[in-house]
Amino acid sequence: MEFQKDLDARGLKCPLPILKAKKALSDMSSGDILRVLATDPGSVRDFQAFARQTGNDLLEHSQAELEFTFFMRRK
Repeated sequence: MEFQKDLDARGLKCPLPILKAKKALSDMSSGDILRVLATDPGSVRDFQAFARQTGNDLLEHSQAELEFTFFMRRK
C-alpha cells in the first residue's frame, strides 16, 4: 500500500505508539496515509479503538512474527 508518512514505533509500549501516531496524523493532510510499525501486542486493540474514537480510518493491519503494521488514513 502506498503511504505518505512512516512511523517506527517498534519497541515502544502503550500508549506511546498511539500518541506518536496521533501526532504524526495531525501533521498530515486529509486523505494521507500513515504506516505504523509496532511490536506491542496490545497495539492491535489500541489502534482499532483509536480509529473508532478519532474517525481516522484503519485501512489495514497485519502481523509478521512479532511485528505489527498498520495503515491509517487521516480523516
